[in-house]
Amino acid sequence: MALGSSGSNVKVIPEAYQAMNQFKYEVATELGINPEYKSGYWGNISSRECGAVGGHMVRRMIAAAQQSLIGQGGGGTGFRGGFPPEPNQNQ
Repeated sequence: MALGSSGSNVKVIPEAYQAMNQFKYEVATELGINPEYKSGYWGNISSRECGAVGGHMVRRMIAAAQQSLIGQGGGGTGFRGGFPPEPNQNQ
């Protein structure tokens, strides 16, 4: 364990941890990185490959969040599409 690390990270939602772990392995398989990770040990995987897995995970999560926001949209466009209009401040 690293210096200053207490190891007291508490998994608030264990199901989320399991889902993210499975997602990580799916992305690694799709990217075709070194198959040694399948043993559960990532120590022999290069930093570049691990970073690629994390980067692709983030891209896919952002795309999913954007699609979710689009689905909730109230007919507007852009980021503010799902929010109520701002009150008129000139009154």
